[in-house]
Amino acid sequence: MREQDLADRFAAAKSIAREVGAMALVRFRNRDGLAVERKGVQDQVTAVDREVEAAIRARLGALFPDDGVLGEEAGGAITPRLWVVDPIDGTACFIAGIPVWCVSIAFVDGGEVELGVIYDPNTDELFAACRGHGASLDGAPLRPSPATGFADGSVGVGYSPRTSPGALIDVLEPLLQADGMFQCNGSGALMLTYVAAGRLIGYFEAHINAWDCLAGIALVREAGGWTSDFLAGDGLAKGNPLAAAAPGLAAAMRRLTGLS
Repeated sequence: MREQDLADRFAAAKSIAREVGAMALVRFRNRDGLAVERKGVQDQVTAVDREVEAAIRARLGALFPDDGVLGEEAGGAITPRLWVVDPIDGTACFIAGIPVWCVSIAFVDGGEVELGVIYDPNTDELFAACRGHGASLDGAPLRPSPATGFADGSVGVGYSPRTSPGALIDVLEPLLQADGMFQCNGSGALMLTYVAAGRLIGYFEAHINAWDCLAGIALVREAGGWTSDFLAGDGLAKGNPLAAAAPGLAAAMRRLTGLS
């Protein structure tokens, strides 16, 4: 892909994320009568999720008609040039009135995550990364934590009923024994973003889907942090385990999680 083609997609992703995020924020602040459906255990969807994804698809389709789109709500075919979208990551928080959710948009070309954009409408923070060009928060460069040990901060964790509780406990127990601490805020995308921004020192989830993490992976890598190889095997279509860390903790996180 030509540099200009990627730049055009990067600019579009940032603009679209802000636009649909503002739309979702209005709905968040007026949730009375919000229709909620249950897709599975600890897995809910609202009309807002679907509306936001439809808006993203419409904008991307008008601008880049030859690109594919894979979204959490409407799915999509895997194509060489593919947008991977989570319209609202943190739906449970959205439903509960907790201001911890975001819009996540990533672009994959030929098996490489080329760009990632995460917009948090609640804080009006736009996190953006383009491969080879670094990562930024509202235009200012992002830097991960200088942590060199687990006692130097908190590790974000996610949990999905798609895995056993033991898969998480097997990581949490040695983390705590190493004087570490953990937190889960309900949005994997935001927690990965916080690793890129130095707010968290690492992240782990035993299984996560592509739409929840690809934009965050782009941010962590371009900020200078480390992530495991999420796209190994059939990760794009079926998800994978994921670990991320500040650069000084990469080796320790590999040992802790067994991921590379």
